[in-house]
Amino acid sequence: MNKSRRIAFSTSSLLKVAPSSEERNIIHELFLTTLDPKTISFQSRILPPKAVWMEDTKLKSLDICHPQERNVFNRIFGGFLMRKAYELAWATACSFGGSRPYVVTVDDIMFQKPVEVGSLLFLSSQVCFTQDNYIQVRVHSEVSSLDSREHMTTNVFHFTFMSEKEVPLIFPKTYGESMLYLDGQRHFKSMSTPVTLKKDYPVEP
Repeated sequence: MNKSRRIAFSTSSLLKVAPSSEERNIIHELFLTTLDPKTISFQSRILPPKAVWMEDTKLKSLDICHPQERNVFNRIFGGFLMRKAYELAWATACSFGGSRPYVVTVDDIMFQKPVEVGSLLFLSSQVCFTQDNYIQVRVHSEVSSLDSREHMTTNVFHFTFMSEKEVPLIFPKTYGESMLYLDGQRHFKSMSTPVTLKKDYPVEP
């Protein structure tokens, strides 16, 4: 089932195919909602009440991949990368929601490239979708070797958090952000039935 789900996600990826008609309508409605009613212009954009621009939800981090984090193959242990991504995603959701969030779903993680010891690990986290008190966070992981300035993507992580209170809506400004919004919405909808977690659930760092 997980394999079939991965294949379906890959086949319908927004990096390969255009959004569905329903998704295009969603993006257009979001765009119309942000138009300034005082002007007759597609350039005048304003935020609705209790809303945040997607571009203002970013957090970034940089880590040096030390030898003590290596695995038996002399590469950086995948668990180290997952922990760093989760911590940044949690901090992003905490900063955005204004309360301590609780993880609901960690999406399927595919390691696209191994990370060598000594690499610089760049993590970029962003809220890409919200609904009620749920926060969908995307973390992009890339590395740069000491011998080359070229950056290579190693992972893309998706986390769903639940805040203790209702969170602001997210609005994209650009077409690229709109695709991130739809991708986040897809991952949110694909998670299992939302659960209510107790406040003392020990999942935060």
